[in-house]
Order: sequence, then structure tokens, then C-alpha cells
Amino acid sequence: MSAQAGPGVPNSSNQSTSTGVSEAPRVRSHPVRDLVVQRSLWGVLTLFLVSVIVFASTQVLPGNAAYAVLGQTATPQSLASLEQRLGLDRPAVIQYGDWLGGVVRGDFGTSLVGQQQSVDSLVWPRVVNSATLVLLAGLIGAALGVMLGLWAALRRDKPEDHVLSVTSLAVTSLPEFAVGIGLVFVFATNVLHWFPAVSPIPPGTKPWQEPQMLVLPVMTLVIVVIPYIFRMMRAAAIEAMESDYVEMARLKGLPRTSVLVRHALPNAVPATIQAIGLTFLYLAGGIVLVEYVFAYPGIGSGLVDAVTDKDIPVIQFIVLLLAAFYVVMNILTDVVALLASPRRRVQR
Repeated sequence: MSAQAGPGVPNSSNQSTSTGVSEAPRVRSHPVRDLVVQRSLWGVLTLFLVSVIVFASTQVLPGNAAYAVLGQTATPQSLASLEQRLGLDRPAVIQYGDWLGGVVRGDFGTSLVGQQQSVDSLVWPRVVNSATLVLLAGLIGAALGVMLGLWAALRRDKPEDHVLSVTSLAVTSLPEFAVGIGLVFVFATNVLHWFPAVSPIPPGTKPWQEPQMLVLPVMTLVIVVIPYIFRMMRAAAIEAMESDYVEMARLKGLPRTSVLVRHALPNAVPATIQAIGLTFLYLAGGIVLVEYVFAYPGIGSGLVDAVTDKDIPVIQFIVLLLAAFYVVMNILTDVVALLASPRRRVQR
């Protein structure tokens, strides 16, 4: 006759399943870790699909890359010889495999028209120039947009709020090149002569070594991006200030500014972070016109020149680099927004 387990003795029936196998401890999920892993996997898949699309797109470009290299002196014999040397006469699948293998190894090929320069040595200086513009414009625009949005939320329905709202809508309707040309007219040519009208950074010179050439391009981008961040910050702050917990803080007699900063702002930050992340993505892909207006040697103008010259390796590298920036920036934005939301970053 079996004895029953007493109150101090663990019951074996509670420690195992009906099959006799112990249950494994449940792994607690962590929102930030799960987000990074999931988005990274999707990011790798996205980059692979982008590589397929960009390679296929460059294959159907009108004209011939070998002819673009040789120019008017091209002959049928020289074209055939150069196509064989560049591997353009092989099947597209083999060309793609060789190119993708080189990308994985960090070898992005050789420019077809850049005096046999490697693609990365030709493009990286332009990447540094464009990254400087994007970083300065994004940080300055985000800081000003957040401050103006908070101030407008505090002054809701006051004349100052209406003026800022109408001005932001007016600026939003202006294209980048119009803003740039207007700034050149005011600060470089007809009215004032404070800054150079164009910004051709000399080769081998870092952009921060010529700060006067960065002022007008950065100012143009800041003016373009502020309205979006301003409106998102204003809307998020107003929505947070109309919530129940903010109303409770007001009933306790806290000053309006304290309520905004201590209670409304932490809950308005995640949406604003998303807006700032989208702003950086817009700047990365939308600086082509600004670089063209100011003759700035950035990645946008480099992509335009590569398409014009049918420099396929450069086109492939720039597009793939922009896609990688989009993937990384999206992941980073979502992680920061998640960390800024106390209720969402708790382990479950």
C-alpha cells in the first residue's frame, strides 16, 4: 500500500506530465531582443531582394557599359574584348553570383569609368560628405522641431500656435530646390554675401574642414524637415495632455509646464522618435536635389553621374548601401521608440 505524500513532501505527479517527461522552463521573451532579432532577419532578406532587383535593373539599362567606357573610339573588336574582360558576355546568373560573392567578401568591384578605381574608394568620400549633411540637418532639425512642437502645444490655439502651424504648412509645400535657391538669393548673391553660393568640396578635403560651405545646404535641409517633426511633436504632446493621467496631475495643482515635461512629454516621445527616424530616411534619399543645387559632391550626385555614365558597379554599390542604411535606421528607430515606452519594454 503506497503512502500518500505529506504536506512537506513534493508530489511527483506535480513535477512531470502524464508521459513522465518534465516540462521545460518557459523562456521569457524580451521585447528589445526579439525586435532586433526579428528585424535583422527580415533586413537580411530585404537586402538580398534589393540586390536581385538592382542587379536585374542594371542589366536592362539602355546602352552598353563597355561602349560607355570606350566612348566614340569604340570598335566592334575593342567592344568584344572589353566585354569579355569585364565578364559582360557571361550569363546574367553567373554575373550576379560573382557580384554577390564579392559583396559578401567586401569587394564591390571596379568602376568602369573611374580610371580603374575600386568602387569603395570612389564612393566612400561621397558617402562621408552626404553623411555629414544628413547628420547635421537631422540633429538640428530634430532639436528645433521638438522644441517648437512643445512650445506650440503649450500655446495651443494662441496666435503663436496658429502662426507656427500655418508657416509649417507653407514650408511643407515648397520643394527642396526652391528653398535652396531662395537661400542662395538671400545669403549668397543679391541681398547678403555671407556664404558661398555653391559648395564644391575639393577632393581629399573633409566637409567639416570647410564649414562655410555646409551652411546653406544644411540650412536648406533643416528648413525642409522641421515642419514634419514640429507637427508630429505638437500633435503627440496635445494628445498626451488630454489623457486622464495628465488631467489628474492638473487636478493636483501642478504647473502647466511641469505637467507637459514630466507627464505628457514621456508619452509623446515614442511617436516623435518615429518621425525623426523617418526624417533621417528621407534625408538619405532626398538630398539629390540639394546636392545638385549646391554642386555638393555627395552620394546623390554620384548616383546621378553613375547612371549617366552607365557605371554599373557604382550604381549597384550606392543603391545597396542606401538600402542597408534604410534597414539599419528602421531597426534603430524602433528600438529607441521601444525603449522610450516603459510599458512596452518590460519582459513578458
